[in-house]
Amino acid sequence: MPRPDHIRALHTALLTALRGLPVFPLSRTKLPAVRSPHRDEPRSTDCRGECGRPGHGVYDATTDPDRIRALFAMAPWATGYGIACGRAPHHLVGVDLDVKHGADGMAALAALAGRHGFAMPPTVTVRTPSGGRHLWLTAPGPVPNSAGRLGPGIDVRGAGGYVVGPGSRTVAGHYLLEPGTARHPLAPAPPALLLLAAPPAPPSPSTGEGAAPPRHPAEKRAAALIRFVLDSREGERNGRLFWAACRAYDAGLGDALAPALVTAAVHTGLGEREAAATVASAGRLRAAVEP
Repeated sequence: MPRPDHIRALHTALLTALRGLPVFPLSRTKLPAVRSPHRDEPRSTDCRGECGRPGHGVYDATTDPDRIRALFAMAPWATGYGIACGRAPHHLVGVDLDVKHGADGMAALAALAGRHGFAMPPTVTVRTPSGGRHLWLTAPGPVPNSAGRLGPGIDVRGAGGYVVGPGSRTVAGHYLLEPGTARHPLAPAPPALLLLAAPPAPPSPSTGEGAAPPRHPAEKRAAALIRFVLDSREGERNGRLFWAACRAYDAGLGDALAPALVTAAVHTGLGEREAAATVASAGRLRAAVEP
C-alpha cells in the first residue's frame, strides 16, 4: 500500500504537469528517486535517457500523466517531485530565496530589484521548509543555473536544474504553495533580472588596469569544490566527494551544487548511485546539526 506522502506527491505532481511543467519523482533527500539503469555498469556514462530506460533524474521529467504514474510506481519510496526548469514552452526559472546560514534571500532580492529598477511580478510561490521561497517565472529561452551570483541567498534554477514541487515532503519538511498564489499565471521574469542571471563574461587574461573583476565568491567556491572532486584519484573519490558536499552545504550551496558534484564524481569513475548517496549523506549530516 503506497504511503500517504507518496500518494500526495503523485497527486500534486500530476496537477503541476497540467500546467505544462514536466515533473519526476524525488526521494526525501531531494535527489531523483528512480534508480539509474547504469548503476551497475563498470564504466560511467553520460546517458541522459538516450538508452530509452528511466532513471536519468531531471531528464526523466515529463507532463504525460501515464508516464508520471509509471515513474512513481518504480519508486514507491518517493515522497516528492522535481519540476524541470528551462524546458519549452515555459522555460521555467526557479528563483530560490534562502533564509538560512545567515542569508536572507528575500531581502537580497528586494535590494537587487531596487538597485536595478525592476519589480517582481505576482507569480506562483512555494514555501520551503526553512522558511524560504521559490518563485516560478518564465523566460524566452533557457537561463543558466547559479548559486549566490545575484546576491546572498539567491539561487537560480534554470536549464538542466529543477525545483522541488509543492506537496513534496523531504527530510527537512514540507514544500507548500504560498496561500493566494496557486491561481497566479506563471509570470515572465523581468528582463533586468534575466540580464543579471546571464553567465558572466569570460575573465580577461590581463592582470593590469582594466582586468575583469573576479567572480562572485559563491561561484568561485562552487567551482573550487567541483574541481576538488574532479581531481580525485582512485581510493579517495568517495571521501573527497563527501568532504566537498559537506563544505557546499556549510556554505549554503548544497542543494544547488549537488547535481554538479554527483556529475563530477561520476566523471572520476564513481558510480552515479554511490555518488548521489554520498552527497545525500552529507546533506542529512548538515541538516542534523543545523540549529
